[in-house]
Amino acid sequence: MSSVSYHISNLLEKMTSTDKDFRFMATNDLMLELQKDSIKLDEDSERRVVTMLLKLLEDKNGEVQNLAVKCLAPLVSKVKEPQVETMVDVLCSNMTSDKEQLRDISSMGLKTVIAELPLTSSGLTLTGSVCKKITSQLIGAMGKHDDVSVQLEALDILSDMLGRLSGALVSFHSSLLSSLLPQLTSPRMAVRKRSILALGHLVPCCSPALFSQLTEHLMKELAKGPPTSMTRTYIQCLATISRQGGHRVGEHLEKLIPMVVKFTGVEDDELREYCFQAFEAFIRRCPKEMSPHIATVTQLCLKYMTFDPNYNYDDNEEEDEDRMDIDDELEEESDDEYSDDDDMSWKVRRSSIKCLEALISTRLDLLLSFYSSICPALLARFKEREENVRADVFTAFSTLLRQTRVASSRHSLIVSGSDPGVRREEEPAVALLKKQVPATVKALHRQLKEKSIKSRQGCFCLLTELAHTVPGALEEHIPALIPGIVFSLTDKSTLSTMRIDALSFFNVLLLSHPPQAFQPHMQVLLPPVIACIEDTFYKITSEALLVIQHLVKVMRPQGQAGGFDPKPFVKEVFSVTMKRLKATDIDQEVKERAISCMGHIVCHLGDHLRAEVQAVLAIFLERLKNEITRLTAVRTITLIAASPLKIDMSPILPEALSVLGSFLRKNQRALKLGTLACLTALVTHHAASIKPAALEPVLSELPTLVDESDMHVSQVSITLLTGMAKAYPSTLAKISSSVLPGVFRLIHSPLLQGSTLEAILEYLQALVLSKTSNLSYSQLLKSLMEPFHRPQSSADGSIVHRQSYHSVARCVAALSSASPKETPGTVAGFIQQVKNPGSPDSARVLALLCLGEVGRKGSLGGSKEVQGVILEAFSSTSEEVKTAASCALGSMAVGCLSDYLPFLLKEISAQPRRQYLLLHSLKEVISVCPASSLSPHVESVWALLFQNCECQEEGTRNLVAECLGKLTLVNPAALLPRLKQQLKTGSPLARSTVVTAIKFTIVDHPAPVDSLLKDCIGDFLKTLQDEDINVRRIALVMFNSAAHNKPSLIRGLLGRVLPHLYKETQIRKDLIREVEMGPFKHTVDDGLDVRKAAFECMYSLLDSCLEGLDILQFLDHVEEGLKDHYDIRMLTFLMLARLVSLCPAAVLQRLDRLVEPLKATVTTKVKAGSVKQEFEKQEELRRSAMRAVAALLAVPEVERSPSMAEFANQIKTSTDMASIYQSIKGGEGGGIGATESMDMS
Repeated sequence: MSSVSYHISNLLEKMTSTDKDFRFMATNDLMLELQKDSIKLDEDSERRVVTMLLKLLEDKNGEVQNLAVKCLAPLVSKVKEPQVETMVDVLCSNMTSDKEQLRDISSMGLKTVIAELPLTSSGLTLTGSVCKKITSQLIGAMGKHDDVSVQLEALDILSDMLGRLSGALVSFHSSLLSSLLPQLTSPRMAVRKRSILALGHLVPCCSPALFSQLTEHLMKELAKGPPTSMTRTYIQCLATISRQGGHRVGEHLEKLIPMVVKFTGVEDDELREYCFQAFEAFIRRCPKEMSPHIATVTQLCLKYMTFDPNYNYDDNEEEDEDRMDIDDELEEESDDEYSDDDDMSWKVRRSSIKCLEALISTRLDLLLSFYSSICPALLARFKEREENVRADVFTAFSTLLRQTRVASSRHSLIVSGSDPGVRREEEPAVALLKKQVPATVKALHRQLKEKSIKSRQGCFCLLTELAHTVPGALEEHIPALIPGIVFSLTDKSTLSTMRIDALSFFNVLLLSHPPQAFQPHMQVLLPPVIACIEDTFYKITSEALLVIQHLVKVMRPQGQAGGFDPKPFVKEVFSVTMKRLKATDIDQEVKERAISCMGHIVCHLGDHLRAEVQAVLAIFLERLKNEITRLTAVRTITLIAASPLKIDMSPILPEALSVLGSFLRKNQRALKLGTLACLTALVTHHAASIKPAALEPVLSELPTLVDESDMHVSQVSITLLTGMAKAYPSTLAKISSSVLPGVFRLIHSPLLQGSTLEAILEYLQALVLSKTSNLSYSQLLKSLMEPFHRPQSSADGSIVHRQSYHSVARCVAALSSASPKETPGTVAGFIQQVKNPGSPDSARVLALLCLGEVGRKGSLGGSKEVQGVILEAFSSTSEEVKTAASCALGSMAVGCLSDYLPFLLKEISAQPRRQYLLLHSLKEVISVCPASSLSPHVESVWALLFQNCECQEEGTRNLVAECLGKLTLVNPAALLPRLKQQLKTGSPLARSTVVTAIKFTIVDHPAPVDSLLKDCIGDFLKTLQDEDINVRRIALVMFNSAAHNKPSLIRGLLGRVLPHLYKETQIRKDLIREVEMGPFKHTVDDGLDVRKAAFECMYSLLDSCLEGLDILQFLDHVEEGLKDHYDIRMLTFLMLARLVSLCPAAVLQRLDRLVEPLKATVTTKVKAGSVKQEFEKQEELRRSAMRAVAALLAVPEVERSPSMAEFANQIKTSTDMASIYQSIKGGEGGGIGATESMDMS
């Protein structure tokens, strides 16, 4: 006998002891043994353990019984199938026993066993057979009408089992359904409720036929007009299966809705409540199918949300509010008199309001109509007497505000910054909301003084949403809101959470409204907030300090001449903050907020503090040396340094600078950036107080920070160096040798661009202007040019990247603009460089680009020599030199239009072979020059471009189109109609050029062309029906650009455009041809590019115009794309993952059809003899499909689908697929949810 068997035999023997403590300890030891992974039982031990544990379930001692149940859980995975079946048999037969205690403990045991049954494919046979055993026994138990408690337990266990293992019970679904349906007519309410729960768990996995059978049964029973209690059950069942089965109810809605509507008329409050719950489930699960019924349901909700037959709301309440404040107590009591325990009407009101909320949250497209229908009704219900219902009214109204914010953020992306007239027209929802603000505040401000905490919290949440949705809307209502805020802050009976809510709302209010609105009320507002700073709870103190910080800005806003005198308030604000600032034994959050708050006090009100400022600065210096508070202290010192009050910081500067210098060595990036910003502020505003020697610790750290590995840190470091160069020219000589090599490395780096480059240009100019001996113009120029004059070889990595040519040219132009006297000589040098046949290509390219950048500043004039040099460069054999000449010519023309543009146009006409290069120059001119200077030349350029719009070369055509598009922006009103005219007269090539030109008029920022384009873009989109396939492809590209950059242009046209878009996603056999390549035949699909363009449009529409799409129709085409060419499949996998996050309900509806193509892709193997690229391509495709699968598995309801559950199992059991899945979950932040839903245990 093995040691394990021996040990277990001993335990089993002790379990038969007469002493209950022995039995308890032995059972406990057995449980610990069974929980070990390493334990293996032989057949005999298995049988004995199972028999003993089942016997212990009947033990006289309750604790032993409970332990025996707990042992069953680990035992399920440790014993073989026959023993599990034995356990289940005994537990099931005990379930129907006459002894109540045995029944209870056995049902617990069964639930434990069910929870432990394995879901993996290897364990599915065991799970299946055990489930069959349990199910057949439970069905028998349910049939026993004589004992309700047995029925209840059986239903409970069945719900558990269906919830976890519904997929394994497919064969039993119909027998389960036929045994559950009769239970709905049980005389016992509890039995009916549990049957409904069980049906709810059955629905997601059952076949469509069974689902229809269940729905038909419910409709048939309801049609008979059963007694009210039965009707309630059936309606409740409908709501549950709709919530669980989701979209499947959709096809039955036509018959269901009239029935449910009819039952809302029955005088029974609970029945009405269930009816509205059913409506809510329909709206959330089948938004599309509910569309025809929305009006009916809304009317019902609006009718019943005011249904309160036992209470008469006083209509004159609003008129005499002063009386209200005095009679508050009486009002409270009279409310209570009406609170009747039997009154269930509040349930009707609550369910109808929840139904409205579901409507608001799912139908963004109906938002404007909600403002006329639902919004006033909700406002009228703010007076609701039942607290829970009132909370739901607030929630529904908050949802309306959130939806408005979603809608307006979409619009403001398109029109932000354009003229205010357009803005208002674009956001009708916000305009409607603004009209409702006075009514909202009127309804809320009295509630803010109510005793009910829940109500007040609801008011603050709602007002916060309002302030976020329409910043500034509450400005004129602030006097009405202040008493409510003060009441919540000072009321002694108020909970701490209430105070925190009031403070955080006050904070939002201060941030979203102008200071003048609060200044008159400062006397009322400050004392309660100051009292909150003294509070013992750290969260309240922390919030209060943040509010004080904003109130300080209100007292004296920077940059505004205010008539408000902050003097009376300075002392108390300062003393209370100082007390918190000095304290060291307080919470970290309070410490940081106190530092920040005091920083704002010094920054805005420092001149009122006089002597105290130095004491505060000394504390800041201490906090700067403390690792916990140093980052906050750095930010606060930055704030004070930049204060317009010119605070004297000289006493702390020497020490602060050495501490700040040490921070530049630290690894914490935020600290580095904060420190650099702080030093820049000090050097800029306090140069006179800083001795150059004090900067030593900083200077020594700067060279290592200028590096391409972190461009942002480099940029901020160079900005600091520029400040130093201007303030302390004497320090330059020291640092140039250490810092400049790093700066030049950065200039020659391929990563340099944007703001970092601008910072370097400013720094170089500051160096030249400082007139330091070893940093002269010529030396800097030499260092910049040097790498380009060396022969380039890839062996030692000395090849210079293309980007660095442009960076150096910008630097040279910046240097020459800082020292204009040197410019002519430099220009002559560059011209020689270009002319000299012996100079390397890299030097000639750079010289040309430098000429261009210097010319852009207008320093060249119309030099004929330069024009000759450029034309000569166009004939060079090197492509790089030609391109550089083209860029240079464009830049020069920008600097001096009148000299160069006529020359450029003449050359384009005269030199067809150089057209491409010259058009590049012209594009630069049109892109950069302001409209005013281009206007005189528009006609000549336009005519020239149209001569070339039918060029056979596609690259040239695209350039012409880009020039046309950008030129149209100069005078859209005159030029857009001409483009439209050209669309009717031109050849296919001309049409494609015009449509591409339109693409370039759609820019991602607001522009005057937008309103004109909106009116005529429909005409250009008609090219989606063009007979030429290339024109259709280009029209799709243009449509994609509009969907991506300016969705507002096309939102109204989706109904007309989508059918043509979807048509282009289909594979057309007539465009597929076979090409013979030697002995091989190769298939070419001429429609692939068009299909790809169409799918790209669909992807863009998901982000910008989701509410205009019929998702199910959209999914049909995605489904086709999943079986298409490699490129299109990659796109549709991305789309699928995006759809899962945007509208999971619709994807679940189509899940079974989507699983197959995903499975096919993930399980495909490449043929053995394939080339490496084929392997890589297939691998990428599989990973992409697996990303979509991972996104699907993150949705909790997904595994209810049998096909998906089976696929998930397949992934788990295949090492290859599981490793791809895990790498995607790990590498791409898939989150916990997905792994859980897949149960990778």
